[in-house]
Amino acid sequence: MSAFSEAALEKKLSELSNSQQSVQTLSLWLIHHRKHSKTIVNVWFNELKKAQVSRKLTFLYLANDVIQNSKKKGPEFTQDFAPIIVDAFKHVHRDGEEGCKKQLGRVLSIWQERAVYENNLLDQLSQVLYGEKKAKKRSYEEIRPDDEDFASQSSPAEPPQTAELIRALQELESAASGDSVLRQRISALPAEVHDTSLLHRITDKESGERLSRLVEEACMLLADYSGRLAAEIDDRRQLTRTLTVFLQSQKDGLAQNEQKLEEYKRKLARVTQVRKELRSRLNNLPGGIYNSSK
Repeated sequence: MSAFSEAALEKKLSELSNSQQSVQTLSLWLIHHRKHSKTIVNVWFNELKKAQVSRKLTFLYLANDVIQNSKKKGPEFTQDFAPIIVDAFKHVHRDGEEGCKKQLGRVLSIWQERAVYENNLLDQLSQVLYGEKKAKKRSYEEIRPDDEDFASQSSPAEPPQTAELIRALQELESAASGDSVLRQRISALPAEVHDTSLLHRITDKESGERLSRLVEEACMLLADYSGRLAAEIDDRRQLTRTLTVFLQSQKDGLAQNEQKLEEYKRKLARVTQVRKELRSRLNNLPGGIYNSSK
């Protein structure tokens, strides 16, 4: 990927469009350069305030994508966006396009359901959109049909590039479900750490403290693996949606090309007929013979 600089970031933000591919491409670049997260967030906010009204919501889509997809890499973006995200919501809500409140509400609902931020911050975002009345949290079943597509990218679906699919598939090769070493460590945990009926075996402080350390280790191990599995599930859901869009684009392209093929076959037949009749006419003209081999 290209080197990071503020000038390069400003240029990329100026070229950002409201398409899934554009948002994803820039999001990947930002996550790759996450060691510059503080600078990235500051530049993003400054450019958001200068952006045209029609582009402001796209900046929020980008922030949503970066915040959610960078979590498994590290907490940098989640933490660095936190101090300015309320002001960013206020700005887009106030100065963005008419009707953007609904889209901002969808972003907020996803963040609430996935606990992206602490309740205090989520409440502040809710107040920006709805006043003192908090946005109603919906059940998973209620948000699943429409918002899950929005959860990762929040932008109009466009056919993904082949390179994007390859990258997503390669990333899944190192996903949590394929970590056999960690699964073996979890399988090797003693029964005492997950079976309360065995606690009667603890007869002295030393064995109790030893088991306490094992339990703490097991909690950390299982919490980490559960988090990685949850992230993998999100990745696989997103890949499923991306593949669906890609497959449909291939079907559409196939139908269009088949139609074009038939059209050009008909044109070729007409041109061939013209060539045949022209040669015949030239051969019959007085004083000349048309050599068809030339």
